[in-house]
This record gives sequence, structure tokens and C-alpha cells, in this order.
Amino acid sequence: MKWLVASMALAGLVPATAGCTDSKRASQAATWGDQAADITCWSYGEQTYSGRSTGKVEYDEGGRVSFVDAANSRYTTIEGDCRMVYLSDRNEAAVVPAPAPAPLPPAIAPAA
Repeated sequence: MKWLVASMALAGLVPATAGCTDSKRASQAATWGDQAADITCWSYGEQTYSGRSTGKVEYDEGGRVSFVDAANSRYTTIEGDCRMVYLSDRNEAAVVPAPAPAPLPPAIAPAA
């Protein structure tokens, strides 16, 4: 009987936790919608991408950023450290991108 009660309680928790994720996604969609964004990505201190999305930017749990690139209308997926600056119709001209982080110092080769 304890097993039945425990399994029923566990079955009730699964939909409750899924609802939290859906709520978070709905909140982000309501806040940002399909707004374009300036996207800049870096890998090991070097800039690997700089451009603009045509609309919504999607994120996944693994750190990937996916969007349609405004320059070539291609669906693009990037992994790395990315910064998104969302644009609105009112302040698109007022957004100034932040400077890129300083590059890493060169590696010192061991003496032979």
C-alpha cells in the first residue's frame, strides 16, 4: 500500500515541475517576443560572431543560441559566450554595443 501511495505522489510531482519550465518560457516570450537582437559571441577571448537576428533568439540548456541571421536570412546556431542586446522600435538607434573583452595573453613557450 505504501508503494502505491508513493508512486501516486511521484506521478503528481512530474506535471507540477514541467509547469514551472513552461511558465518561465511563457514569461520570456511575453517579455521579448519576436524582437530583434544584436548578438556578439566570443570563444577563448576572441570574437567569433557579431551580427543581428531578424527576430526571436532561442536558448537551449546546453548553452546554444539559435536565431535567423539578418545578414543572410539563414538559421544560425552558435555555442559560446554570447551577449544579446534586444532592440525595440523606440530605442534601436540608442543601443550602443559594449566593447569586446580584452584578449588573453599569449602562451609562454617552455625553454628548450
